[in-house]
Amino acid sequence: MADVADLVTFDEFLRHWAQERPDWLAMREDDRFWTYAQMEDRTARVVAMLKAAGVGKGDRVCWIGKNSDIYFTLFYGAARLGAVMAPIGWRLAAPEWAYIVNDTRAKIVFTGPGFESAEAALDGLLEHGPRFIDAQEARKLVETTERVDFEPSGPDDAVLQLYTSGTTGNPKGVELSNRNLFALRKGTADAGLAYTQWEDDEVVLVAMPCAHIGGTGLGVMALASGLPGYVLAEFTPDGLFDAIETGGVTRFFIVPAALHILLQHPRCATVDYSRLKYILYGAAPIPLELLRQCIQMFGCEFIQNYGMTETTGTIVMLPPEDHDPNGNDRMRSAGKPLPGVEIKILGDDGQEMPTGEVGEVVTRSSNNMLGYWNLPDATKKTLTSDGWVHTGDAGYVDKDGYLYIHDRVKDMIITGGENVYPAEVESAIYGHPQVLEVAVIGVPDPKWGEAVKAVCVPKPGMTIDADDVISWAREKIAAFKVPKSIDIIEALPRNASGKILRKDLRAPYWAGYDRQVN
Repeated sequence: MADVADLVTFDEFLRHWAQERPDWLAMREDDRFWTYAQMEDRTARVVAMLKAAGVGKGDRVCWIGKNSDIYFTLFYGAARLGAVMAPIGWRLAAPEWAYIVNDTRAKIVFTGPGFESAEAALDGLLEHGPRFIDAQEARKLVETTERVDFEPSGPDDAVLQLYTSGTTGNPKGVELSNRNLFALRKGTADAGLAYTQWEDDEVVLVAMPCAHIGGTGLGVMALASGLPGYVLAEFTPDGLFDAIETGGVTRFFIVPAALHILLQHPRCATVDYSRLKYILYGAAPIPLELLRQCIQMFGCEFIQNYGMTETTGTIVMLPPEDHDPNGNDRMRSAGKPLPGVEIKILGDDGQEMPTGEVGEVVTRSSNNMLGYWNLPDATKKTLTSDGWVHTGDAGYVDKDGYLYIHDRVKDMIITGGENVYPAEVESAIYGHPQVLEVAVIGVPDPKWGEAVKAVCVPKPGMTIDADDVISWAREKIAAFKVPKSIDIIEALPRNASGKILRKDLRAPYWAGYDRQVN
């Protein structure tokens, strides 16, 4: 049997753990428990089911729904075959679902519990005729389909396609391979970093949405470690507290805004956190006062994760020893690159910047995506021919190798861990009868990190009704993208070539902050 650190495909991991740990718990959700032997068998039946439906290597299938054990079963099975799973954010509006289903040309759209009406919602919006299978039917097919022989996918075959908000309004499908999802583990294992090692009694909580790398990625981490993944349909304080108290959860990933929500919950102070080892967080730095409260409440160690969908999630970590409840300069950093990850800082001329100088963060590792699905020009702008990903973040590296994020080169807003691009929101507001022009920015928010704000210019002779603009946008885009507030001004600031100066719009709101990323 191969050393587990050398395994790089879903098929290899599932067969390995089914042989080594057949009776170990692999996954649970509610009252459904699956061992590794069962997961290997069930995912092999998914392969047979997909093949019978005409799905082969390189074909896409979609999932519309919350986290679910059946989602992960379908994903792992598809990945064994080399079919590509594209989970779609359940919070998105029907036109946004339709864009992704159309973009993937999915042969099957699986719908999760509570999302059986998605087929009706998509009626008339699709450019092809995918088969719809709800969770109940999917479970039945997994139980009744007989296994067949198949050729498993290889290390560099795409297996997962996650959609990231697009700077031009439409999301881009990030293609991730077996190797992207698994290969970086070997370097961290060889380095012996305590917080990347897993004890045999650990349980990983999967609570962030599966359409994000922070959701699906946690399920993959559990599988790679041969440990149980405890699946929550969605993050709720009670669900998380139950998972810790009765599910034995030892680590989970969360965004700082959700930590704040946990602390406000009346049950928080009564939960037994004695098994909890690590809380991983990302999408925003943790405010010092929030860290103090969390250390006092949860009594575990904290790890900041920095990465993006295009880097298959985490490539930089701020380790527990750098989290000081009294505060220190390193807590402003994203941390140090994981073993096997290269980081460079490039200036406007493309040359590497000296230590401590701000430029664009670029990175290279086995985690870097295959590319954007069917977008060769966008891929070339982000992924160089020699394997470097342009993150779009501005930052610098200090003399000790710590990465500090200074600002976003792109205009992306991160609100409560969700990525929002201004172009998406602006296109949803354009067409409102009172609005001549609109620019969308992120402003500081004590709960969500950043909040979406729209700055609107009224049409001549008209008055803008802010509530009406917000309602107008809500019909077209997901609720988390809808502006929380509207400012009305006479004209948008522009440079000589006519480009909107978002930094000028943002400046008054970020006065007193040491960077324009909260």
